[in-house]
Amino acid sequence: MLKMKQLCVMMACATQGFTYVYANEVAETEHPAANIDSTEVQTLEAINVVVSADASANGLMKPYAGGQVATGGKVGIFGNQKNLETPFNITSYTQQYIQDRQAKSVGDVLQADAGVRTAKGYGNFQEAYFIRGFALASDDTAYNGLYGILPRQYIPTELFERVEVFKGASAFLNGAIPGGTGIGGSINLLPKRASNDPLTRVTVGTNFNGAYVASDVSRRFGTDDQFGMRVNTAYHDGGTEIDQEKKTLGLALIAADYKGERLRLSGDFGYNNNRLSENRPSLRLTNAVTQLPSAAQYANYHGQAWTYSNEEDLFGSVRAEYDLTDATTAYAAYGFRKSEEAGVYSSQQLSDTAAGTAKLSASMIPRKDRNHSAELGVKTKFETGALKHQVVASGSLYRADKRYSYGYATSLNDNFYDPIYTEDSNIDKWLGVEGTYPKAGVSTLKSFALGDNISMLDDRLTLMLGARYQEVDQDVYSYGTYKYNINKNQLTPALGVSYKLTPEWSMYANYIEALVQGEAILDSEGNNFIADPFVSKQKELGVKYENGLIGGTLNYFYTDRQKASVNSSGTAQISQATNIHQGLEFNAYGQLTDSIKILGGATWIDTEQKDTYQGLFDGHRVIGVPEFQANVEADWKLPIEQDVSVNGRVVYTGSTYANNANTLKLKDWTRVDLGANYKTQIKSVPTSLIFSVTNVLDKDYWASASVNDYTYLSLSEPRTFKLSATFDF
Repeated sequence: MLKMKQLCVMMACATQGFTYVYANEVAETEHPAANIDSTEVQTLEAINVVVSADASANGLMKPYAGGQVATGGKVGIFGNQKNLETPFNITSYTQQYIQDRQAKSVGDVLQADAGVRTAKGYGNFQEAYFIRGFALASDDTAYNGLYGILPRQYIPTELFERVEVFKGASAFLNGAIPGGTGIGGSINLLPKRASNDPLTRVTVGTNFNGAYVASDVSRRFGTDDQFGMRVNTAYHDGGTEIDQEKKTLGLALIAADYKGERLRLSGDFGYNNNRLSENRPSLRLTNAVTQLPSAAQYANYHGQAWTYSNEEDLFGSVRAEYDLTDATTAYAAYGFRKSEEAGVYSSQQLSDTAAGTAKLSASMIPRKDRNHSAELGVKTKFETGALKHQVVASGSLYRADKRYSYGYATSLNDNFYDPIYTEDSNIDKWLGVEGTYPKAGVSTLKSFALGDNISMLDDRLTLMLGARYQEVDQDVYSYGTYKYNINKNQLTPALGVSYKLTPEWSMYANYIEALVQGEAILDSEGNNFIADPFVSKQKELGVKYENGLIGGTLNYFYTDRQKASVNSSGTAQISQATNIHQGLEFNAYGQLTDSIKILGGATWIDTEQKDTYQGLFDGHRVIGVPEFQANVEADWKLPIEQDVSVNGRVVYTGSTYANNANTLKLKDWTRVDLGANYKTQIKSVPTSLIFSVTNVLDKDYWASASVNDYTYLSLSEPRTFKLSATFDF
């Protein structure tokens, strides 16, 4: 009888596309249409499959109804927390959602989030994410809580199990984000680990301009399956929908883990080689521009034949966790990244929209990074009367050694309406910087945090409090010559409260501060400077709802950010100017009916510039931040015998200003995406066929207006068709 019940559960999970059942949870499907008696299913602990995000005994949070997001996520030093019980706003996108939407990068996954918009990096092709209107650079993304160890410019989805989006400041919980971005939120990617069930998966796909193949193999070994191994590989090659543009990507990731009675170990070692050529750059606007150029016109522009961007990374991490007692656990982790980049970039800089007057410039930027990230801590649980405590003491250390140089070619006269395409005759004018890597800076971030997560009143009231001492130390160099040192320390407090009004409703509030590393800024002559660190403050208040099928959050937030400027002596400093971001967020997720899944939300952001130089921009909106943005997404399993589902997504982004004076205003835009999934068997091999179309109407629009407050217009991606087949052998 037990074997029959196990078979039923596994068949139900396979029907809905679930690969795993999660640790410390009963073996049950999240799909109400499975028609299995949950009281019987709860006895089937023998088939639990442990999928751990690290060396933790707790594993991953199980998926919520519909399987697109999880029931909670990792809340920094406190580990896994359920959505209803944490006083912070976190969304964790599952591997099932990543696969079903054929997402190829972190940015692709975040197309689902109404509070996030993506853009290109400043001067290169890396991904940048805007959370609550604040930029988060891709190299400030965390890997299982460790910053700076993943590939810097582009992070393929084959490298991670889940994408956790934490909205709001997180320095107390995770330590300071090293690149000085992420004031509005952070992203944590959870690594893949071997499950109890063997996995041999091969995926092939195409965008009809290029193709890719990926493999995912995992096994467990030992008398009690103590040892696990998982290997992921992928190769992408070919063109894109943009004329002349080409991309090649190769990667391999090996993950291993050990589960003992008290000791747990895990580790990863990865290689990534990402090569781009003739990519279309973003468009730069000078202060002389008085009207915005046409996005449709720029859609005809393609990258110069001599442009490219190559990035090669070696990276890895190890993590250990040991139970000193049944209530106390010590843990440690270390990660590194060794990267080398080479790129020749071009940009068109527009100065007169009516006449199309522009300059074509080119630059070469060879770069090397050596990053190290570590954390050490101990956590314990105990009770004092009616109070339950989870106390954590944690220390973190991050060090980055950056080496790069700049070489510029002579700018050529160009025209927006009739652009020039040149040969590579200017290569010899780049002053011999190719292959040279002078020291550019060394950053060291140290911190120590002490926190207590207190629950009371039968776990209805949760109080999360603590503080983190942070120290930021930066040695700034110019082409290998030491210039100056920046050092600042700060004790930043945090307080969060969550109260369950009913089993389905909770309300929460938090206050958190962060010491933020100063950003890199440019003066009027293009010289690079590093600003002083500063303290950012956040307040948030909201309500959450989950009934087992549908969930959602409605909250208000307020965050400030000080601005940087270059003073008369030629050094960067934090000015009195401040950007204020406040607004409302709403998001919803879950299983609307037996056959319909939903995911979506909306974000209203009111921004204001304060105390600007001579009051020039006081009261104006912040550049590049829309007042309103929304996503609506649904997946419908068709009422037919075959396992076929169709999905659609509508993304809306309101108008935004492209300059601090608010005289240039980008139009709002709407994008429609469609897709279909078919699950079947081919000669007894479970197979998933997925077809999708992004930007169905092939609209041209300016998708983003700035990076780091510079007017930098990124064009929308054209209509893209994708087809893939996944085989589970």
